[in-house]
Amino acid sequence: MAVDSAISSPLGPPACEKDAKALRFIEEMTRNADAVQERVLAEILSRNADTEYLKRFELGGAADRETFKSKIPVITYEDVQPEIQRIANGDRSAILSAHPISEFLTSSGTSAGERKLMPTIKEELDRRQLLYSLLMPVMNLYVPGLDKGKGLYFLFVKSETRTPGGLLARPVLTSYYKSEHFKTRPYDPYNVYTSPNEAILCPDSFQSMYTQMLCGLIERHQVLRLGAVFASGLLRAIRFLQLNWPELVDDIRTGTLNSRITDPAIREHMMKVVKPDPELARFMTQQCSMDNWEGIITRIWPNTKYLDVIVTGAMAQYIPTLNYYSGGLPLACTMYASSECYFGLNLNPMCKPSEVSYSIMPNMAYFEFLPHSPLGSISSKLVDLADVEVGKEYELVITTYAGLYRYRVGDILRVTGFHNSAPQFHFVRRKNVLLSIDSDKTDESELQKGIENASKLLAEFNTSVVEYTSYADTTTIPGHYVIYWELLTKDSANSPSHEVLDRCCLQMEESLNSVYRQCRVADHSIGPLEIRVVKNGTFEELMDYAISRGASINQYKVPRCVNFTPIMELLDSRVLSLHFSKELPHWTPERRR
Repeated sequence: MAVDSAISSPLGPPACEKDAKALRFIEEMTRNADAVQERVLAEILSRNADTEYLKRFELGGAADRETFKSKIPVITYEDVQPEIQRIANGDRSAILSAHPISEFLTSSGTSAGERKLMPTIKEELDRRQLLYSLLMPVMNLYVPGLDKGKGLYFLFVKSETRTPGGLLARPVLTSYYKSEHFKTRPYDPYNVYTSPNEAILCPDSFQSMYTQMLCGLIERHQVLRLGAVFASGLLRAIRFLQLNWPELVDDIRTGTLNSRITDPAIREHMMKVVKPDPELARFMTQQCSMDNWEGIITRIWPNTKYLDVIVTGAMAQYIPTLNYYSGGLPLACTMYASSECYFGLNLNPMCKPSEVSYSIMPNMAYFEFLPHSPLGSISSKLVDLADVEVGKEYELVITTYAGLYRYRVGDILRVTGFHNSAPQFHFVRRKNVLLSIDSDKTDESELQKGIENASKLLAEFNTSVVEYTSYADTTTIPGHYVIYWELLTKDSANSPSHEVLDRCCLQMEESLNSVYRQCRVADHSIGPLEIRVVKNGTFEELMDYAISRGASINQYKVPRCVNFTPIMELLDSRVLSLHFSKELPHWTPERRR
């Protein structure tokens, strides 16, 4: 029931008084974006004035923008890594933040092959919780009745480790799910999950997924929305159902729990939930035994109103597959966040994926923007949040309460408009990322290093890689990297065997960063890397094709990643042999020293 229109927000009539308060907060923050930003910067600089890092630049206690911009440099992770390493090693002095660093959030971006460590402080959990609390009040403006059912969300914790100084290092969502903010969250009829905390917090990905899926099936008529963090995660859940439905059906039919589920907390919870349901078992058998899984989501969960997944940036490649399995349900992208900082939310979450724009909330951190041209050149003059221009692209630069100052996040954003005085941004891409399937981000230098290491195995056969390109194949679940190789073999009688080329696949994977290897080994969210060897002369044909479409012969460079269908068809028509990793690469939660 919508509350009285007298307290209606400009965003629309709120569903309840709690929503009205949240929508008023959004309006207040976005109406006064520049003033809020000025206050946020002053707070950050005042409280951290005596930190070692800020004292280095002799601000003299100043907390204004002009002094800040004239004295504090714009930095990357490598610039601040020595300070971060000291904190990780146990130095508890006020190096970056006056508040104690409570833990490190591990970024999906990497430095020297290892996850970046982002410092955080306890109060940042309050900020993240605040942003989460705004999502449903906005969604309720577009989708009525979400308090009449539940959400089936596939949520997981990842492995965590401790730094030499004893601080936890883990992904931001693992930190949030393990916090009291999440575990003891108050009941909210608009935000009820089918997945029990016991399953979400189980570190074994199979037991967690199995239990979450089983609960979602048992309560299939109550499910009004399905979600995961990334589109790839929801597709992985559908693939899991394809592989494991007979066991799930058996549990539903008999009212028991599969013996592979050994986690005591899960078993105790599920004993209260699982009851024999032969009718549901028959229905699931009928649906899952069909060869055609088109529309399976709405067949099993008929009351689903939308899918809540990130489908911007690299995740856009999954939209056709999601549409296939869901029968074209709306795809909602609700928020924009990273390990470094939570940024903002989508005020029109039911828009088309190609039209998704995020409104940055000015209370979350201090935001600056580095103008970025499509050709890759950048200007040295940073622009404030309220001063960006519609249609222009910028690289995001942040200053956080936890001690990152003028830090380049690496996201390229395009301004699409304003909500009040706060700009709205379309996420264009991660800077320098070539390949991405899940949370992995592989850039050109990492790919090149992998090629070089793998090609060492070819040396004894007098064979070398003369050209290569790649693409992220998401037609398989999970998706996987495909590398096209053109080889030069000087002695055809001594060419590398099929087995050697399979080993090249594994060698490439061993060379890729720790996030990729974790996705392969622990999360099973990326499949084995594939090398496709193409005929000699293929890359010359590729150049001829590019020139026929207007490329300059003098400036032509082989693209190291391809996603244009005619080019991929050309490459695939020239394939001589296919090769895959036959083993998993090495990965452990511990960081390489």
